[in-house]
Amino acid sequence: MAASQEVAGPPCPVCGTPNPPGRRFCRRCATPLNPVSAPAELPWWRTVWPLRRRVRAGSGRGVRLVVILAVVVALCVAGLLLLPAGRALFEDTRDKLGGTKAVTPVGVRASAELPSHPASNTTDGLSNRYWAAAKPGASVTYTFGKPFRLVDLIVTNGASASPERYAAQARALGMDLEVTAADGSVHRKAVTLSDKPGPQTVTTGFRDVVSVRLVLRSVTGLAPGRHVAVAEVEFFQRS
Repeated sequence: MAASQEVAGPPCPVCGTPNPPGRRFCRRCATPLNPVSAPAELPWWRTVWPLRRRVRAGSGRGVRLVVILAVVVALCVAGLLLLPAGRALFEDTRDKLGGTKAVTPVGVRASAELPSHPASNTTDGLSNRYWAAAKPGASVTYTFGKPFRLVDLIVTNGASASPERYAAQARALGMDLEVTAADGSVHRKAVTLSDKPGPQTVTTGFRDVVSVRLVLRSVTGLAPGRHVAVAEVEFFQRS
């Protein structure tokens, strides 16, 4: 019989039966003659994408390196782009959660004012005295002794915080806010005010502020013999 014929070849690792060269299984017990060894486990760092793909015979190493570099570059670019926005969000959150304290200007200068109603009246702490300008376009500039973060400002519009005297003069319903920082940069914000007596808060969030300029724009109640009035302007920083 063929099974009893002399065969020259490697013996089976289990039963020792010689097998012809090239045979995959033992001719007697069917044991695999060339078992494939189990692949070694990947190290932990190879389990993270995009390193978890197993590369055969060195193929694709260059592609994998390019992918890794592209991911690193993309993360760096995203970090640079998102950093200002992230910092601004962090500072705004601190503004909302923290307390505030008043900041007093060291200088007040107006482009126009009536002699009996100077711009300095807006920082005297009294809401029954006001700065008066003959028409829209007039501005008042406040300067400060050292840079600070301007969290918000409070404007008391009209001739007085008192409802009885509020509408005695014209009121500015719109202002241009120009904030100058210590590095010379200027930030602008349009401010809309309600036509009502009492303080109105304007949220800002500018850092390193050294001066603030308010320009009167849209006005209501202006008529012959009347002028535009602003009773008080207050500035606040984080406490």
